Amino acid sequence: MVNKMETNTQLIYGKNTVLEALKNGSVKVLYLEKEQNYDVKELALKSKVEIKYLTKIEMNKMVNGNHQGCIALTFDYKYYQLDDVITDKNDSLIIALDGLEDPHNLGAIIRTAEISGCDGIILPKNRSVRVSSSVFKVSTGAIEYVKVAQVTNLRQTLQELKKKGYWIVGAEYTPQSQEIWDVDYNMKICLVIGSEGNGISRIVREECDYLVKIPMWGKINSLNASVSAAIIIYEIRRQQNKK
Repeated sequence: MVNKMETNTQLIYGKNTVLEALKNGSVKVLYLEKEQNYDVKELALKSKVEIKYLTKIEMNKMVNGNHQGCIALTFDYKYYQLDDVITDKNDSLIIALDGLEDPHNLGAIIRTAEISGCDGIILPKNRSVRVSSSVFKVSTGAIEYVKVAQVTNLRQTLQELKKKGYWIVGAEYTPQSQEIWDVDYNMKICLVIGSEGNGISRIVREECDYLVKIPMWGKINSLNASVSAAIIIYEIRRQQNKK
């Protein structure tokens, strides 16, 4: 059956997602709906990737989502080590995710991280979303260019980052939090984004040098985690890149 995968592999889907995976040489088998995606086919042929043609019905059985007539079998995502995302740059920016659960939020944050030039993303191994086919799809290929590291203990990781010169900024809406543009980000920053329901955990919050909040003037008192991350990331980058 075409929906069975080898051990340590996964299916990704969507034209842009598959194209970026092909460019990076991570595709084992490409599944295409006939008479579609000629540019994807051409790149696969140049890369000598095996191509299998399927009907739309067969492809619909393989994945739950809009595959756009394009599915690829790839190796499971290989996570980076913490040292891979740490840099000596004075304007380094790392995103740490504390208990994030929604793969769509992770995919969107990865996309923002890539576009804004972040140095990497840190995920806890436990009680956290993992890089999956849904994350690949939402990131529209950005996952191929962003270093995502897994760590056993996020609190200890933040302590280690402090020793490397990083300041820890937590996105948490509390009365004591400063508005995002009232903090000076001209330093090495690790931005912590909490879970969708509970925010940043207490033990992680205790490691934050600053807590920041996005001002809200409407009747709704919360923002999607990926939207909040994008707003704060760009305020940090605005300051760091200001001449």
